[in-house]
Amino acid sequence: MAIDDEALAQVRKRVLAGGAERYHAANAAKGKLFARERIALLVDEGSFVEDGLYANSLADGLPADGVVTGVARVDGREVCLMANDSTVKAGSWGARTVEKIIRIIERAVQYGVPMVYLVDSAGARITDQVDLFPGRRGAGKIFHTQVKASGAIPQACALFGPSAAGGAYIPAFCDIVAMVDGNASMYLGSDRMVEMVTGEKTTLEAMGGARVHCAESGVGHFLCKTEQDALDTVKAYLSYLPSNWEQRPPAAEAKDSPGTDLGALVPASERQAFDMRRYVKGLVDAGSFLEIQALWAKELTIGFARLDGEVLGVVGNNSMFKGGVLFPDSADKASRFVQLCDAFNIPLLFLCDVPGFMVGSAVEKQGIIRHGAKMITAISEATVPKICVVVRKAYGAGLYAMAGPGFDPDATIALPTAKIAVMGAEAAVNAVYANKIAALDSDEERAAFVAERRAAYEQDIDIMRLASELVVDTVVEPGDLRDELIRRYRAARGKERGFARRRHGVTPV
Repeated sequence: MAIDDEALAQVRKRVLAGGAERYHAANAAKGKLFARERIALLVDEGSFVEDGLYANSLADGLPADGVVTGVARVDGREVCLMANDSTVKAGSWGARTVEKIIRIIERAVQYGVPMVYLVDSAGARITDQVDLFPGRRGAGKIFHTQVKASGAIPQACALFGPSAAGGAYIPAFCDIVAMVDGNASMYLGSDRMVEMVTGEKTTLEAMGGARVHCAESGVGHFLCKTEQDALDTVKAYLSYLPSNWEQRPPAAEAKDSPGTDLGALVPASERQAFDMRRYVKGLVDAGSFLEIQALWAKELTIGFARLDGEVLGVVGNNSMFKGGVLFPDSADKASRFVQLCDAFNIPLLFLCDVPGFMVGSAVEKQGIIRHGAKMITAISEATVPKICVVVRKAYGAGLYAMAGPGFDPDATIALPTAKIAVMGAEAAVNAVYANKIAALDSDEERAAFVAERRAAYEQDIDIMRLASELVVDTVVEPGDLRDELIRRYRAARGKERGFARRRHGVTPV
């Protein structure tokens, strides 16, 4: 039966309005925007083309079946996107919701463009489980499709409300997740379910709130104050990424560095901490550093930056936190970021000031060896141009984990403050001469003995000796480092990217 223009206009108006007014009002009271408002704030004006607008339009109270999908432009570049409409049954999934999400991810892969997820969903509608849960085009197919898209196209998520139960995996399979503090949450079971199953009394915020995931679990990458902040973060993230794995990252106009005295930032004593974030910002193009996972595993700093306008992935040890020692979480943080950069042709810069991996019974039980092996695997397999700069110290397996000479870096550069050794001088002297030191009669004798052996050890690992042995490729002054890196990355742009003849390795997870 045909529908006239007026009737079609009425249906369209009703669908575009979303759920009942009381749900809009409830969201507004929480500082939450309507799904279509979020899209309008994210994309270039007039660029959004929607698909599936009339999904479930014959059902009562299910406009667009609770999800908005389509294609648009963000800063002039094509993207595909989906946005849960939390005014429609709390953004829950029905069978057509699931089909729309699957289709738009498939389209993003077909078009070779980024996929953006604007998530605010209570999860699956239990009443519709037979239709949406178990089938070949059921909810599981969303995750299967996301995994196929991973590394082929960028996938970015802004999380504005809940992402519940199985739906929590949509953000988990994205490259990055920006979470709105106070409203966003991810959890596999609600607080009521947790109490029923385990007896634990908790809240959604304490169990899966934005701060928990951005600072403790590592599932969240950016903690945002407002929804606009989250949308701006997604835009900023995409600005560093190519549209797909076959393209180069987008270049920008080159900017000078801020003029920071890099040498003055690094204390002479390795016992004195310094903030690697300040070092990165002083080295790269002014204002270009986008730190990722700033609140989690802070002993390692990661993020995107630009050097002479070209995109760079930065991995740096930060001695301000836990002395810069590598822990299981920081190893995981590095592994995933290195894989992300390698997938999207982003060269890597390692800024090394690492005492090594943490030791002790607690971290051994947490699998520090396994996590460290995963980090070393990711760095070994990365075929993008990668340069290791030993800023201050590179001890033990920390040198390996930071793309040291044995891991095919395009260069290993040392600053005059650099030290490369199995361990620091004090620890080494104690390890080798502990019994002899203990046998000496006086404190003066012990101090003199230790000082003598320490001086000999320091001479053995002298950075110029390591340069003469070709352990490092060059030693540069801090003020010359930026220009040295620009020239080396420029020369490495045409690098051959092969690694090994195989299907894939077996990651030690």
